[in-house]
Parts: sequence; C-alpha cells; structure tokens
Amino acid sequence: MARKRISRRKFVGDVGAGVAFTIVPRHVLGRGYRAPSDKLNIACIGVGGMGANDVKGVGKTENIYALCDVDEHQAAQSLAAFPKAKRFKDFRVMLEKEAKNIDAVTVSTPDHVHAVAGMMALKMGKHTRIQKPLARTLWEVRQLVETARKAKVATQMGNQGHAGEGTRQIREWVEAGAIGTVREIELWTNRPIWPQAIDRPLEEYYTPPWIDWDLWLGPAPARPYHPAYAPFKWRGWWDFGTGALGDIACHAMDASFWALDLGYPTRIEPESTKLFGETAPACSRITYSFAAKGKRPEVKVVWRDGSLYPARPKEIAEPALWPFDTSGQLWIGDEGKLVAGIYGEDPRLLDEKRQAEITAHPPAQKYPRLESVYAEWIAACKGGTPAGSNFPDHAGPLTEMVLLGNLALRTAQVLEIDPHSGEVANAKIPAEYVRSEYRAGWTV
Repeated sequence: MARKRISRRKFVGDVGAGVAFTIVPRHVLGRGYRAPSDKLNIACIGVGGMGANDVKGVGKTENIYALCDVDEHQAAQSLAAFPKAKRFKDFRVMLEKEAKNIDAVTVSTPDHVHAVAGMMALKMGKHTRIQKPLARTLWEVRQLVETARKAKVATQMGNQGHAGEGTRQIREWVEAGAIGTVREIELWTNRPIWPQAIDRPLEEYYTPPWIDWDLWLGPAPARPYHPAYAPFKWRGWWDFGTGALGDIACHAMDASFWALDLGYPTRIEPESTKLFGETAPACSRITYSFAAKGKRPEVKVVWRDGSLYPARPKEIAEPALWPFDTSGQLWIGDEGKLVAGIYGEDPRLLDEKRQAEITAHPPAQKYPRLESVYAEWIAACKGGTPAGSNFPDHAGPLTEMVLLGNLALRTAQVLEIDPHSGEVANAKIPAEYVRSEYRAGWTV
C-alpha cells in the first residue's frame, strides 16, 4: 500500500495539537501529580555566590517563592532579581512556616549547612537540590542518601558537569575503545584559591551588621566572626568546608566515577605539605586505587591540588596547544590518551589522527543530551526521569568516595578500604572526622 505523504505544516500542526493536550492543569491529573505546565514553588537556601547562579537557573522557568540567606550583602543580587519572593534568614523558620506552599528546595550554603538544610527539606517531602559536595562528612552523606531514598522525591547534587555534553562524550568514546583499556587517570586543579594551611586567627574582629553570624555558624561549633572565614574563605576550614578536594573532586572525578563504575576505592595514599589542625594543607597529591570490576581492570586515579600540576604530555609539542595547565583531567589508556576540562568539558584525544576519525565518525549517542542541569532536576520534580546525579544512585556514592580521600589526608595514613561497604579496614579514624557533633538547636 502506498504511504500517504504528510506535509511538514500539517505534521507540525498535529504535533502542536498533541502537545497541547499533554499540558493540562494539575487538578485534572489529581492530587499528588504535577503537570509539566505547572510552575514549581521553589525555596532557595543560600542565594549568594554560586547560590545566585542556582536561583537564576531554577528561576528561569519556575516560581522563586522564597529566598533565604544569612548575609544581606551576598544575597543582594538574588533579592533584586526576584523582588516578589518571600525573604528569610533562618531556613528552619522558612520551611516550617511555608511548608504547604513550597514544592522544592535548593541548598547552596557553605558545606557545613548542606546536611541540616537538606535533611529538613527531604523529611518534609520536598524535592531537594544540594550544591556539591553533597555534605561535609561521611555520616551526613549517608543520612541524606537514606532519607532521599525513603522520601521518593526528586534529588540532584550541583555537579553540573554530569549533565554536560563533554561527560557524555567521554563515556561514549571510552566505551567505543577510543583509547583502549583505561588504567590511570590524572586530575589536577588550581584550588585552593582561598587561604589554607593556617591556624585560627586570634585577633578580635567586629561582626558586620549585614551578617547573622550565629545563623551562619549553624550546626558548627561557636567561634567569633573573622573575615578569615566569610565570605567565601570558609572552604579551607574543616569545621565549615572540605578543602580543595571536597570543592572540586565532585566535578573532576565525576566522569571517571560514572564511565568506569568505580565505586569505593580499595586503597588511598595521601601526600601533602604540612598538616594543620583546623585547615586543609596548602597542597596535596592523593592516589586512589580501585579494584578490577567486571571486564574493567584495576584503575588508579591521581588527584593533585595546590599547583601540583603534572607534566605536559609528550604528545603536546607546543605549550600554546595545551589549555589545561592549571586544571584538567587526563585519561591514560593502553591505546591512547584523552584530555578534558575539570568539568568534563571539551574532551579530545591527544592522537590527532584518532581525534579526526572520532570527529568524522562519532560513536552513537547512547546517553541522553540535556538542556541544562537545572532543567534536568525540574523535569524530575514534575515526574520525569530521575536526575543523573541524584542522591542515592550517584551523588551520594561519589561524595563518599571523595570524602574518604580527606580522611586519608587528615590522618596522613594510607587507608585500606572495604570496596563493598566503604569502611576503613586498617586504621582508626577520629570519630569527629566521620560524624561531627552539632550545636544545640541543630539536627538532621
């Protein structure tokens, strides 16, 4: 039978009509369902710095219902951009008061507040997005993962490279055999770009009137305000942050963790400059070893921070052709090498002939391409596919793997890890490194 030809105009019209019928009001779908056409009411906790980007990202299509920040100066940009949003300083007050009006929550605070804010949102049944790293300690990560699994809501960690084109290309190229069997990966970063390897300041300093310092401390032990902590400089302090490794490794290690199904390491070997009690060292090199799994052989992942950059590959003759001097990742296979940015962006093969071949004849796109990391989470909130970096399946295990490196770094010990449980098998780790005590009034 002859096939009936349909004009493009008629096809587009029919598709448009079909789409129109799928966009229906929430009440038609019934209670508990959200139509793709409905806007989420989103409450954002921590709205300065990277938080401002997160507010803008989710606010592109959704309703920014409430903004919460303890620092008026840091929050100014977001407050100006969304003047109709309700304003709060204490996220506990916001969530308790506005629970019935909030559908989803973003958390973009310093690391030490991630778990307490995220857990409160999850326990209320709110879709939850938390910046990387997922939490500051291993115990907090595991609590978030368990609670997210029970809550059955849409979750996502803010390691945006996981939603990017480059990370998908890396996995597809590696699976297609572009560099053969991968046995080693080098990672390096220009972090820290904040003070580390310092002791606690002793001089007194006034607390700026635009910062609620008690709320900024949140669950962390009390200490007087000092500009050595905030804004931004908190990352190097163990009470507040997770150092250069915690800041960047959830980006840098993401592609390898996903593409090679790394799981927990079996061994972590730390090297660093002088250790300090309260802050991360100036620079470190941490070597993770992962056992063979399935058809994949053992893999070694080497992390460098604090300007400990690896040598430029011999395949790169001219420095001008190497844009990865201060941050990047190098995958070493038995048939070639692949280099990319720290977020997995702009991957390329160092063998020019192979690169030309894979450009001309790329492998099939096995992994869905996404509009943006924010659109991915919002679609999941509305009943779509779970975000790739959701807490139980990816973000939690990835963050645990990263934070195990900090345990090795802080204790200056080579750690043997049970690859099934993630527990340290050969050394006694101080309890406070794994689970910190919270100040009164703060809990998960």
